[in-house]
Order: sequence, then C-alpha cells, then structure tokens
Amino acid sequence: MEIVFKEETRTITTKPASKLWMPKQVLFTPTALEEPWGQQIYKRVQALGLPIQELKQNRITGLRGEDERETYRIAKSTLAIVTAPPSAFKLQPIPPSADWQFHLAEGCPAHCQYCYLAGSLQGPPVIRAFANLPSILQNLVNYKKPQEVSTFEASCYTDLLGIEHLTGSLAKTIRFFGEQKDMHLRWVSKFDQVDGLLNLPHHGNTQPRISLNTDFISRRMEGGTASLEARLAAIRKLALPRAEGGGGYKVGLIISPIMPVPDWEEQYTHLLDRLEQTLDFTCELTFELISHRFTPGSKALLQEWYPNTLIDFDEANRSLKYNKFGGKKYVYNTQTMNLLRSFFYSELKKRFPAAPILYWT
Repeated sequence: MEIVFKEETRTITTKPASKLWMPKQVLFTPTALEEPWGQQIYKRVQALGLPIQELKQNRITGLRGEDERETYRIAKSTLAIVTAPPSAFKLQPIPPSADWQFHLAEGCPAHCQYCYLAGSLQGPPVIRAFANLPSILQNLVNYKKPQEVSTFEASCYTDLLGIEHLTGSLAKTIRFFGEQKDMHLRWVSKFDQVDGLLNLPHHGNTQPRISLNTDFISRRMEGGTASLEARLAAIRKLALPRAEGGGGYKVGLIISPIMPVPDWEEQYTHLLDRLEQTLDFTCELTFELISHRFTPGSKALLQEWYPNTLIDFDEANRSLKYNKFGGKKYVYNTQTMNLLRSFFYSELKKRFPAAPILYWT
C-alpha cells in the first residue's frame, strides 16, 4: 500500500495492501489439534491452501540446516501451531511498556536486520502460534490489579498482525479485552493488515501501536514488513473515528530503532512530516522512542543471518551497559543519546503537543 499526500488538499490515495506472509509449511502438534482454537487455526490455513503437516509428537524438529543461514531460512518459512507451556502462565512484568507481558505466539515472519529476538528465543527462529488461546486469555484476569487499570503487552516475542490472517488470535484477544473492566491490551506491528480489526468491539481497552522508521531503514533493514506508506495508512485507519470508517482506537507510535544514520536529522524530520500529515485530525496518541542496541550474542547471530547488513555493530562506537542479571548490551554513548533524544522530544512536542512521550530508552 502506498500513500500519496497532496499538500494543498491533504487528500490521500492508496494502492493495494502489502503482501501477506504465507509459510511454506504449517506444522500442528498433537496437543494443538486437541484444542478447539487449534482446530480453528487448522481450518484457516487449510482454506488458504497451505501445506499442513500433523506431527506425531509435541516437539518441533527437522528445522536445522547445514549452517545458521540455512536454519534461519527453513525456520522463517515455517509456522508451528503448538500449545503454550506452563511457564507462559506465569506472567512477567515488562516496564516501561506495560504492567505484564503475555504471549499468543513466539517468533516473527519479518526479516529485520536488528531483530531484538535474535538469541532471546531458544532454537531455530520458527514462528510458533499458541492453540490454547482461551486458557491464556482467562489466565490474565488473575493478574488484574484491584481498583486500577492493568496493562498487558502482547508483542514482546512476535508481530501478531503479521500472522493474524493465519491465526485470528489478535482479533479474539481484542474482543476479550473489550469485555473486561480495567484491563488494557497493547500490541505493536510493522505490518498493515488492519481492516479486519476496525469494527471489533474494543470499547477503548486496546491500544494498537505501529512501529515506524525512516524510509532508508524501513527499506534496507526491515525485510518482509509493510512499507512506511502502508504503515502510515494503517495507523490512520486505526485512529479515525468509527463514524469516518476507522477503528476509533487510542493509538501509539513506536519509533524504533532510532539510529544516527547519515543525514539522520533530515530523514527523521521527513518521517515526522509525513506522520503529521497522516494524523491531521484529533486522536488519542502516545509515542515510545527506542534507540538501537545489541548484545554480544545477538550481534554474532545477526551477522550470520545478514552478512551484508548496513547496521553499525562496531562496539568501539558504543557504551557498554549491564542489565539487572549481569547481561551486556551496547548502546550509543551519552553524547549521541542526548543529541537524538533532544531532537525527538523537541520535534514531537512541536508537532503533537498533546501526545505524551511514554519513554525514551
């Protein structure tokens, strides 16, 4: 989907939506097929004519290639329908994004060269969707804080919108939260297939966010995702009032990963200009700003997956930080961080004065 803005009239024309991700194989474990939601997913992928394999055991095997790149290629073209393990029902806090994180799936169909999942999930990067969805959702009620709103992040380990046409799990989750009191859902995506979410009874309890970056980074470093123009069209649809054909959602923008690429100030200014044109109406909006960072393990894996990447992984240009578990990560030095942060806070407050910036990291 491409958006063309005419400044003098501020009209928008659109082209066809981005191509849907279609796995080359869909694997179902025995326990997944025992779940009613697993059967629902089975019918969806069967209707799409995708190759289905019913496994004899509940382990996913056969995805290893001769090297990491071949393993990556096989796994990234595979959707596995499994059941979430018991550990998935013990929710973990996820500040500053939300009170709690929970998972409807793990793994992502996109090919981002800075992927934050690299090294954080065990085994080949296969996309797993959970068939025991009703149990996952009902468990969330146990984590609701009394007498105040509790927020739940669903996008830590996947891009739910990128696989929604295969699972339907995101729509079911939005409906579930729409029926709850003082429970809010948050999710983020680099995809644009939002039409099926516009008429859902979310009752203001879901905040969809779209991840944006410059044209250069989107085209060169975010393979398999929707174009920047398509993502802008998606956030507009989600934010527009129901009376105007939109979803009437409270929306968010995540600008990530922020990188000081050549001409970064000009590139990000252009991005914010386009965003300002897109959201030329009153809507509830928040921003989250995330600078690029990497760990030694993710760097090694990403450079195997993407040997021709344009990302600067030179540790000499970074500051070393430690997390609370003693793990290392490399972030930009203080001077670069302050420069980037100052630019975004100034520009966003000027363009969107009523929109809070939830955090910079």
